Amino acid sequence: MTLQPVILCGGSGTRLWPASREEHPKQLLSLLGGDSLLQATLHRLDGFAGASVLPPLVIGNEKYRFLIDEQLHAGGLQQPLLLLEPVGRNTAPALTIAAVVASSQGADPLLLAMPADHVIADEPAFRAAVARGLAAAEAGDFVTFGVVPTRAETGYGYLRRGVPKAGVPGAFVLDAFVEKPDAKTAEAYLASGEYLWNSGIFLVRASTWLAAVAALQPAMHRACLDAVQRARRDGDFLRVDREAFACSPADSIDYAVMEKLHDHPGLGGAVVVPLDARWSDVGAWDSLRDIADHDASGNVARGDVLLEGCRDSLVLAQSRLVATLGCEGVVVVETPDAVLVADQRRSQDVKKLVERLKAGQREEASTPRKVFRPWGWYDSLEKGPGFQVKRIGVKPGASLSLQMHHRRAEHWVVVRGVGHVTNGDRVFDLNANESTYIPIGTRHRLENLTSDPLEIIEVQTGDYLGEDDIVRFEDRYARIES
Repeated sequence: MTLQPVILCGGSGTRLWPASREEHPKQLLSLLGGDSLLQATLHRLDGFAGASVLPPLVIGNEKYRFLIDEQLHAGGLQQPLLLLEPVGRNTAPALTIAAVVASSQGADPLLLAMPADHVIADEPAFRAAVARGLAAAEAGDFVTFGVVPTRAETGYGYLRRGVPKAGVPGAFVLDAFVEKPDAKTAEAYLASGEYLWNSGIFLVRASTWLAAVAALQPAMHRACLDAVQRARRDGDFLRVDREAFACSPADSIDYAVMEKLHDHPGLGGAVVVPLDARWSDVGAWDSLRDIADHDASGNVARGDVLLEGCRDSLVLAQSRLVATLGCEGVVVVETPDAVLVADQRRSQDVKKLVERLKAGQREEASTPRKVFRPWGWYDSLEKGPGFQVKRIGVKPGASLSLQMHHRRAEHWVVVRGVGHVTNGDRVFDLNANESTYIPIGTRHRLENLTSDPLEIIEVQTGDYLGEDDIVRFEDRYARIES
């Protein structure tokens, strides 16, 4: 029996602003210290003994390809395969292209679809639940995992379990998917013991999934098959065809297939396995506080935080000391360019703040101060009329593109390492405390040819300093946006 993990690495997590932004979404963050949520998902099956486990297939937005790839390598996956979605089409098409790719490799494995932005604190319990679902998936059923509820939650969809599944101890026939309830209904669900939270984790054989999609969603099936057949491999990336994939209907695994199985019994049965593993989708700051380890007063603190007389609060600091006094039930999240202070009961409403920031065209809505690129990163330290100061880090062996700007000049000062510089017709090395000036319209490039990190301070001057004022002539990372 062969198990193929499929990591669904989509979503933006706007309710976790200001830590999560469109340019750096929550699945790529280390919210609890250590690994990012993506890296934790990558290792979730370590030590699994119920089946032979293949290296995971990761499906992600093309926009985040370099960030995802770097985290996969840092997480120990030396030859990752990242399936790039050129446009978002929800989870059903994502799982379909994974099934096509897995089948093209000459096997028909069991696909375990796992969102990359969940927390599962009890990983042995998760692996045990997956092991319980293997027999049903092996027999041609569609298995989902229902989280054993701990409270009357109105923010999750529910699964109603039916009779025990014959021959699969610990599993049940899935009676129905249920939409998010109101508070009174959620209390009734909790009291009945028949309802589980919908985790969005699925286990199904690749051929079973493809047959169901072909029968129930033929347009999706054709589009995904065509997109993979016309795909091209680019290093760690498999670029599915944009035009073909864009023709697929956008739908979730639940709506596209799972909820229709009762009316099409010939495609396979729907089975639910209870999951009691301290699960959270980390959909808002209050859910992170619930899942994290607390101090004796119910507080969760990360970073340089000083608490005095506080209870049941979440305080996260990234770049400076945050001190709180006499707070109860609050969320404080500090980042270098924005600070959130909120009543924990209003955590779901953080998205309203993001909507207002977007309406005001504030870049804090989508872009953090420190921005990661395939060659390294830059941190916008200061900005004013006609100037901007950045700190730039270039990884060993990495290179920025050969480029020019129409409306800004740049002055580079090396503060760490050795920079290999192209400045017009001149090519030379810059050591620490040395500098160069790049006039408007001059072709230039910064490279790190050493095995040590390179850092510079860049001072930009001009009448427009936006990131879209760039013309690339050569770029080893094949970036097409300009």
